Amino acid sequence: MSPSSRTPSSKPATAVKKTRPALAKAIQAKDTRVEDSVPDRFFRHLVLNLRNGVLAVARDGRVAAMNGTAYRVLGLRRRANDRGQPFTEVLKACPEVVRVLQTTFETSDLPNRAELRLSKTGRAIGYTISKIYDDAHNEIGLTLFFKDLTRVEQIEERERLRDRLATLGEMAAAIAHEVKNPLASIEIMAGVLRRQLTDRPDAVEALGDIIKESRMANAIVVEVLEFVRPIRLQVEAVEIGEVARDAVASLERGAEHVHLEVDADIPPLMADPNQLRQLFINLMTNAVEATDTTDAMPDTSRVAVHIAHVPSDAESATTERPLPAHLKIEVRDHGPGISDDDLERIFSPFFTTKPQGTGLGLSIVRKVVDAHDGIIDTMSAPGHGTTFRVTLPILPAPAYPTESTHGPHPRRR
Repeated sequence: MSPSSRTPSSKPATAVKKTRPALAKAIQAKDTRVEDSVPDRFFRHLVLNLRNGVLAVARDGRVAAMNGTAYRVLGLRRRANDRGQPFTEVLKACPEVVRVLQTTFETSDLPNRAELRLSKTGRAIGYTISKIYDDAHNEIGLTLFFKDLTRVEQIEERERLRDRLATLGEMAAAIAHEVKNPLASIEIMAGVLRRQLTDRPDAVEALGDIIKESRMANAIVVEVLEFVRPIRLQVEAVEIGEVARDAVASLERGAEHVHLEVDADIPPLMADPNQLRQLFINLMTNAVEATDTTDAMPDTSRVAVHIAHVPSDAESATTERPLPAHLKIEVRDHGPGISDDDLERIFSPFFTTKPQGTGLGLSIVRKVVDAHDGIIDTMSAPGHGTTFRVTLPILPAPAYPTESTHGPHPRRR
């Protein structure tokens, strides 16, 4: 091929080579203009409105940004001068978080996902940490992203409890027939002997004790069977105040020591009134038994029951968004309180600290709450009494499912 034939094709190639740097420079300039066109406040609002907790700390240890979710989850009160303050000062009520941040500044091994429990609130949070670099890849700070896992833990514990109940139900169903029949025979035969030995008072008294104990044993078997049997809700519009007042009147003892307060704006609740009545009876009975109801302490011995309506726009302290409308039921006593070790086991079947208790009262309460898609929390400390808080969602009648299953709890309307 002659040189004259190569000349036309080499000119375009040379032009392209000269154009590439200019084109790349123009694209970079355009990207820079786009970045400059977005104001800094946009990125600040982006961070502050994230639904997870965000905490940004500069390299010198000062707080650069902290959104509202972070304050709520950590249980801290926002102060106007928090931004620019040392994170050790802003987070001094959360030493676990302070230790995590201090360690992160000293290491390059960042956790992709880790968990910790806050001693201030008792909540569990899952978190991840990212370091912040400038254009020259110099480290200028770090960001802590975290989420409240309390609700997740409650769901996991609920599933574990259901697994235990399923196993217990199989065992109870297997032994019920073997236990109930002998107990019935003992009671019948003891009754026959008592009628035949009327001339022997000592034998009549002993046989009476046998009948009493066999009935008590049979009642325990019946209670176990009732406990492990799946709840079938008979749902209707319920006036929760009427259910609570009926439960107070049904208490075997201590009704005069129960002070019931029902707010005036309580809407009807779509629920099973019989199950809720049992919930109130069990909680109030537990509170009365834990409280000194002697005349010597008439005021401090009172059991307080409060029912309130929390509207849907109320802000949640444990989640990053408002909760739907719900009822809040609190049962508070002034008893000796519950130790931390016992507090973790109070909802476990057959756990009791009472000499004559079966350990099923609070387990049944937990089961009823779960069947209504509610939440139950306990606050207690030795010497300072105990408060049980039940949260039940308010579901409008048209939106309530007519046939659904919540784990092992089929729901019927």
